[in-house]
Amino acid sequence: MRSHVRLLLALLPVAVPTLGAQTPATSPAPAPAAPVMKNWFVHLIPPRPTFDKDMTEAEQKLMEQHYAYWKDQFAKGVCLFGGPVLDPRGVYGVLAIRATTLDEASSIASADPSVKAGLNRIDVAEMKIAFLAR
Repeated sequence: MRSHVRLLLALLPVAVPTLGAQTPATSPAPAPAAPVMKNWFVHLIPPRPTFDKDMTEAEQKLMEQHYAYWKDQFAKGVCLFGGPVLDPRGVYGVLAIRATTLDEASSIASADPSVKAGLNRIDVAEMKIAFLAR
């Protein structure tokens, strides 16, 4: 019988974990990489070529909201630059913004009050800015 006890005692450390033993710590999952910011060109398309010359009072109010919206986006660092292009064939707007995806850039541009109201339309495309004054 003593041989059985010795056998059980010999196996005991293998069969029963030691009290207070800790399992090896696992490494925490690596943090996801920060999304890569890209530059996006926004072409703001007015409702008609003569828009800058014959805006209605209601359209003027929407354009004031448009300006306030983009001024705020500029203050936040989302908008890098923007303004009207004084093309003699018809004025239009351009903006350069920062976002991670086309969907995000389109969402930012679509939140412009003049776009939400259906006054202006937008086209958005990725842009590589080679030069930008600071």
